[in-house]
Amino acid sequence: MELEASGWVIPTSIFLISFLLIITKFRKQRESNKKKHKILPPSPPALPIIGHIHLIKQPLHRTLNKLTQKYGHIIFLRLGTRNVLTVSSPSAVEECLTKNDIIFANRPRTLAAKHLNYNSMTVGFSSYGDHWRSLRRLTTLELFSSNRLATFTGVREEEVNLVVKEIFEGCKGKLSTVNLRERLVELSFNIMLRVISGKRYYGQHAVAQEGKEFQTLMKDFAELQGNENLNDFFPILKWIDFGGMKKKMVKMMNKMDNFLQMLVDEHERNRATSAVKDPKHMTLIDVMLDLRQTEPEFYTNETIKGVILSMLVAGAETSATTLEWGMSLLLNHPEVLNKVKVEIESHVKHEDKVLNESDSMKLTYLHNAITETLRLYPVAPLLIPHESAIDCKVGGYDIPQGTLLLVNLWTLHRDPDVWADPASFIPERFEGGACAEVYNMIPFGMGRRACPGAVMARRFMGHALGALIQSFEWERIGEDKINMKDGVGLTMPKVESLVALCRPRQEMIQALSKI
Repeated sequence: MELEASGWVIPTSIFLISFLLIITKFRKQRESNKKKHKILPPSPPALPIIGHIHLIKQPLHRTLNKLTQKYGHIIFLRLGTRNVLTVSSPSAVEECLTKNDIIFANRPRTLAAKHLNYNSMTVGFSSYGDHWRSLRRLTTLELFSSNRLATFTGVREEEVNLVVKEIFEGCKGKLSTVNLRERLVELSFNIMLRVISGKRYYGQHAVAQEGKEFQTLMKDFAELQGNENLNDFFPILKWIDFGGMKKKMVKMMNKMDNFLQMLVDEHERNRATSAVKDPKHMTLIDVMLDLRQTEPEFYTNETIKGVILSMLVAGAETSATTLEWGMSLLLNHPEVLNKVKVEIESHVKHEDKVLNESDSMKLTYLHNAITETLRLYPVAPLLIPHESAIDCKVGGYDIPQGTLLLVNLWTLHRDPDVWADPASFIPERFEGGACAEVYNMIPFGMGRRACPGAVMARRFMGHALGALIQSFEWERIGEDKINMKDGVGLTMPKVESLVALCRPRQEMIQALSKI
């Protein structure tokens, strides 16, 4: 009997203690709010202890969109012990990310931030301060500067040509089925990996065993980082490691850290045994190892590995996902796809070559189609969460310190008060700089925490999509339109992978044969 009792005494005690702690905290918070006469934003009815967690369904951006229809564009939620502010109007976005930009420049301390991002020290998850400013300076001035982007133009063009060549050889001159998601992931990651480390881990020309390990590692890492985690909303659950999340993250990060350290060590060995590299052939690891000579206290192995990790997670997967959404939209709207073809034909002669990055930058209608894709299917529909450093006001409401901010781009980009026919794919809406209001559409974020790689992403996506459309005739498989349902994940993937039919364009065969 004593043995049976011991099995439930400890869990029950933990539950009762945590229950009392939470009740005490909420009573104090409620009394404090009353004393200060705080006016919080509209909020749905909450349940004791859990707050509004019972309302949360995946995908989260769609749940918040439904709440917006009922409660307005500024909503206050309580998820366990966390206060959450969600905004989705241009005026509220402007107030949060411009007027209160510094206040909301912090990142929340989550389990994933701590255990999958070097104790919240990567550029995406580091809170505002000296360390983050140094990382931002590194990415802006060294890694994504105009000169650095120009230096790696050749790498991007080589990888686009290689994927085009592989598709061409697979078609053998006839209509063939192509899994575009696989091809686009291969292309995006190989570009990022070559820029970072000089290696290729996907496709026919990948480093075999090392590449397989990396692909598995990235897949598992993305799934774990994108999982829901109740530990972040109920601190008591961290004590017992609910769901074994901490254990899983620590194990995963050990694998990732070992892999990243292997890349850094390899570059250090090469530098020790070879002549100084031509700047045009330096990888980003080489660049950071050079900078270490003058700032060794900042450019530690951990900092360098954190930068590599951020670029892989935030740079490669997002571009591949946007391209998949974009190609899906074009296949569902053949009249738009034909306009893109006509524009390409007016700038590049078929018999000469596959278009390069410089050519693609002249294709304004193609880039309008990509912009419209980012409006309808932003790969980070809630951006990365921000957190308020002090009490502030948004829309006339009082926002407490430590409130987590979610900017719902899904709602903002589809707001009928902002966009005409908001659910339709209409690239023409961006012609001549139309719809250029800054806060109506921010797929790469805004303010201090905006994505530093936005320029590179747009260049690459325009070139890749342009080359695929120029080189091949694309068709849907069957009469049905492509399923555009969005799934759950770190970068809002399509539920179904994009698989399409393609054949080389007759007038492009000579140019494709020369690649």
